[in-house]
Amino acid sequence: MPRNSALRSIAFSSAAALALGSLLLAGCHSKTAAAPENFIVGLNAHFLDHPECLFPEAPRFPYETTDPANTKQMNALVAAQLLTVEVERDLHASRYTPTVAGARAAPRFCYGHRAISSIDSFTPPAEANGFPETHVAYHYTMDEVPVWADSAAMRAAFPAMAHNLSGTASDQATLAGTLAGWQVPD
Repeated sequence: MPRNSALRSIAFSSAAALALGSLLLAGCHSKTAAAPENFIVGLNAHFLDHPECLFPEAPRFPYETTDPANTKQMNALVAAQLLTVEVERDLHASRYTPTVAGARAAPRFCYGHRAISSIDSFTPPAEANGFPETHVAYHYTMDEVPVWADSAAMRAAFPAMAHNLSGTASDQATLAGTLAGWQVPD
């Protein structure tokens, strides 16, 4: 009988070691691990709620300008049938108001959200503000781009948007590790 007891003890120890090994390996692939696939999930979740927009600070409509650069941008939105324009010739000013179609996009005129295509590099996580943080460099494309945004005139008037829509855009971000995974601190 002692021999069976010893065999059971060895079998139990082997099973326990196998279970512990499986848990450790699974931990390497958990959503909290500092891994590119987890950073992509965290960044994509953030950008779903933070679209890219032509105007970070929303202009108030009707919007009036005499600035040639602003006029060029607003006229691109007129060509896209999102704004109408009235020109005050004596004052050399243009007054813009949203069209029915433009009212859905105004006042910031958001044109989609980032979709992370790759993590190019990241720093080893270090403690900051009570959480492990890492700085990542990434490439992205744009998802859910409306038809009005994808024209040569719009790209010429809004170079930042043209860069974002290029398919080769890159940026950097800080991510914080939480129990729910990696997140962009707000």
